[in-house]
Amino acid sequence: MFTSTYVRLPEARWALAALGLFLLALPLHLLGAPAWTWAPLYAATYVCGGWEPGWEGLKALREKTLDVDLLMVVAALGAAAIGQVLDGALLIVIFATSGALEAIATHRTAESVRSLLDLAPATATRLLPGGAGEETVPADTLAIGDTVLVRPGERVGADGVVTEGESEIDQATITGEPLPVAKRPGEEVFAGTVNGTGALRVRVTRDPADSVIARIVTLVEEASETKAPTQLFIEKIEQRYSWAMVTATLALFLIPLSLGATLDDTLLRAMTFMIVASPCAVVLATMPPLLSAIANAGRHGVLAKSAVVMERLAQIDAVALDKTGTLTEGTPRVTDIRPLPGSGLDEDALLALAASAEHPSEHPLARAITGAARERGLVLAEATDFASAPGTGVTATVKGRDIRVGAPARLFPGGATDLEASGRTAVAVLRDGTPVGLIGLADRPRPGAAATVAALTAYTGRSPVLLTGDNEAAARHLAAEVGITEVRAGLLPQDKATAVREWEQAGRKVLLVGDGVNDAPALAAAHTGVAMGRAGSDLALETADAVVVRDELATLPAVLDLSRRARRLVIQNLLIAGTFIAVLVTWDLVGHLPLPLGVAGHEGSTVLVGLNGLRLLRESAWRRAASTPELGP
Repeated sequence: MFTSTYVRLPEARWALAALGLFLLALPLHLLGAPAWTWAPLYAATYVCGGWEPGWEGLKALREKTLDVDLLMVVAALGAAAIGQVLDGALLIVIFATSGALEAIATHRTAESVRSLLDLAPATATRLLPGGAGEETVPADTLAIGDTVLVRPGERVGADGVVTEGESEIDQATITGEPLPVAKRPGEEVFAGTVNGTGALRVRVTRDPADSVIARIVTLVEEASETKAPTQLFIEKIEQRYSWAMVTATLALFLIPLSLGATLDDTLLRAMTFMIVASPCAVVLATMPPLLSAIANAGRHGVLAKSAVVMERLAQIDAVALDKTGTLTEGTPRVTDIRPLPGSGLDEDALLALAASAEHPSEHPLARAITGAARERGLVLAEATDFASAPGTGVTATVKGRDIRVGAPARLFPGGATDLEASGRTAVAVLRDGTPVGLIGLADRPRPGAAATVAALTAYTGRSPVLLTGDNEAAARHLAAEVGITEVRAGLLPQDKATAVREWEQAGRKVLLVGDGVNDAPALAAAHTGVAMGRAGSDLALETADAVVVRDELATLPAVLDLSRRARRLVIQNLLIAGTFIAVLVTWDLVGHLPLPLGVAGHEGSTVLVGLNGLRLLRESAWRRAASTPELGP
C-alpha cells in the first residue's frame, strides 16, 4: 500500500515510523525484557504517531474546538501515566494509521483528476489566416475562432466544429459510444477525442478552459469535495462527547483532591475513567463488520475502497446504469446476416465476402465482421486494391469483383431501416455496385445483465435507470432486452452528472455504475459510484467508490445485501459497546472499579464486538447475500 509515492506524504511517513517502533517494542515488552530496552521505543512511538494530531488538536483548541484526535492522544498519555504504556501506544498507532490512509485517499483522488488533463493534447496545429501556412502552438493558447488541423491518428486539440474534411472520431471518452462516429463539415468534435483516417479542419468554438474535458475535471473536483466523510451531526456528537469526557475526568481528579483525597487514589480513579470511557470499543464496533464485508466482497471481485463506502452502499435506494461497457460488453458483435433475394448468396457466403473485403481494415466494425467469419470457420479470399473512405466504408477487389462494405445511408439508402430501428448498427455489402446483403451489429449485453437488473429492482423497490451517451434507438433496445423501463440517451458527461444530482436533491441515495471517463462526474456526484474494472478508464476507477474487478454484474446485488447485513452488525456492536462503557463508567463513578477489572472490561468489550463483526468474513455470509437478498430499501 505504501509505495514510494505515498511514503512521501508526511502522514504516511509518521504512521510507518510509529508502527515500526511499536512492533519493535511489543515483543520485548511481552517477553519481560528490561524496561530500558522497550520504554524508549514506546516513547518514540508516542512522539512519531501523536505529535501531529496532538499539534493539530491544540490549534483547533485555540478555535474552541475539541478535536477527537487530541482526546485520543490525551487518553494514550493518561494510560501511560498509570502504567498502561502498551494500551496507549496501540491507540497512538491506530489513529496515526487512520490519518495516513485518509491522506493517501485524498492524494490519489487529486492525482486521478490531474491525469485526466493528459487526454487533451499539449499542442495543436493552428492554420494561419489567408492560407499563410501552419504553426504548432500550445493547445491551451487556442482562442475561439482559430482553425486547427487534425491529422489522422491525432487527438483533437479543442472543442469545435468541422469546417473541412471527413473522418471518424473515437469519442468514447466523452460520450461512451462504443464505435467511432463519422464527422463531416458542420458537426461538433471534442478536445481529447481521437481522429481516424481522415484529415479535419476544425474551427474552435470553446475556450480550452471551458472544454468538455476541462468541465469534467471541474465537476469531479466539486463533487468529490461534497463527499466529506464526517457529517455535521456526527461532528456535533463528537464535540459533545469529547468535552463531556474531559470535563468528567477533570472533575473526578480535582473535586476529590480538593476534599482531601490522596493524590495517587484520585489520579488512579480519573485515569481509570479515562480508559473505560474511551471510545475505542465504539470505533471497533463499527470497523470490523464493514472491513469484513469489504474483505468478503473483495474475494468475490468487488473492491470497496473504504468502510465509509460499504456503509453508504447500505443506504442505496436508486440505481443508475451506464450502457456501453457496463450493461454491455463494450465491443460490437455480428447479430444479423441478411442476404438479399436474387444475390445468390447464403449467410456464410455473404459474411465471407464482407470479411474478405474488411480484413485489411482496423475499424472496430471490420474486426467484428472478420471475427464472426473466423468463428464460423469461413475461408477468406485475398483482397486487393483496398481503400477506406471515412464515414462511408471500404472498397476492395475480391475474386475479381468490386466489393464495397459500409454505411447503408451512403451505399444503400433506406435498405436498413428495420435493423437501425432495433438498435443495430447496419452495414451494407455491394458487389459490382449492386446491393447483395446487410449485416447487423450490436454491443451485446453482459451475461446476467437481465438478472442483475431484476435483483436491483427488487432491492431498491424501483427499476434502475439507463444513462448513456449512445443513441435513443440503441439505448431503448438494450433497455427492453434487460428489463429497464426508464432511459435517458444522448447524454454528455455533464448531463449524466446533472441527472444524478437531481435525484440526490430529491432525497434519493443513488448508486451509479459506469466505466468511462465520461461517467466520472456522475460517479463523483452519486451517493455511491461503482466502476467496471477490466475496461474502466483510470479516472473512473479512481473516482468510483467501488470497483467490480472482473466486470461481473451479478455481484452488485450481493454486495448491496452484504452492506446491509454489515450495517445491522454495526448497530448490534454499538449497543454492546455502549452498554459496557455505561456499566464500567457507572461502576467507577459510584463505587470503586479496580484498574485491572476496568482494563479487562474495556478490552473485553473490544474483543467481543470485534469477533461479532468478523462473522461477515465467512464464505457462508456471501452465499447468503447472493442467494437471499433483502427486498426494498
